[in-house]
Amino acid sequence: MSATKHTNCLICYSTDLKLLEAYSNVGLVKCQSCNFVFSERIPSMQELLDYYSNNYERTSYLSPITVKRFNEILDRFEPYRKTGKLLDVGAGYGFFMEVAKERGWDVYGTELTDEAVDHCKSKGLKMYKGEFHELDLESESFDVIVSIEVLEHLNTPNHFASKANEILRKGGVLYLTTPNFNSFLRYRLKEQYKVIEYPNHLCYYTPKTLKNLFTSKGFDPLAIKTTGISLTRLRTSKGKSDQEYVCETSDDEMLRYRIEKNPALKVMKSSTNGVLNLLKMGDSLKGYFQKK
Repeated sequence: MSATKHTNCLICYSTDLKLLEAYSNVGLVKCQSCNFVFSERIPSMQELLDYYSNNYERTSYLSPITVKRFNEILDRFEPYRKTGKLLDVGAGYGFFMEVAKERGWDVYGTELTDEAVDHCKSKGLKMYKGEFHELDLESESFDVIVSIEVLEHLNTPNHFASKANEILRKGGVLYLTTPNFNSFLRYRLKEQYKVIEYPNHLCYYTPKTLKNLFTSKGFDPLAIKTTGISLTRLRTSKGKSDQEYVCETSDDEMLRYRIEKNPALKVMKSSTNGVLNLLKMGDSLKGYFQKK
């Protein structure tokens, strides 16, 4: 365990932090001023290197259904296309970048490791290596910033939001996804919930805290939604399966295929997501924000 701990909220800087006893094994605290939940522990660089070298695997599987979802997201970006520049923060193996590039966007990506950067460059993608907030990027140059399942890994959310504001043009849009701490599965599984994992995930957002972060840094919320319940996450958290979270044969992927082929199941999915969003209890938290 790292000996270093945060003493202030990572969003509002309050010192009024309360340890969440049910999650003391991963050191989660909740800010009593703004309700943000995060790991009190500050992982050392060695902890992170050990974890990501031994435990973290990037998926090499890209589902055709995911490509369809990517295109739906990109459809929503079309009204914001002016410079034509799009940045994918934490691009992984560049799947989203490839789809955006095919649609004519001038695409750039960021990653931390040589392995991921080299992999993307081998596909002809333009990459920056390093911490997002430390990169030398042109101010107000991007139409769109995308960050898919990245924010939970960072313990510098204010730096992230400020950097995004700096490099987006006025009226540009930021789209991101991150796990929802108020999800149905987290309430059900509590400390068993495999999303809560140190040092992989350091910050845990709700619709309210995500909105607070980005509105405090000069963004207007266009939409904040919570959707989905992961059967894969449920079964692996309860120890009933060791399947990969993203793969062709996971419970989630098999269900997605069934839904895509069945109009009745599509209606059921839409209705379920509507209820989850209304209750703010979906597994996935998705935010669209526009720079003022």
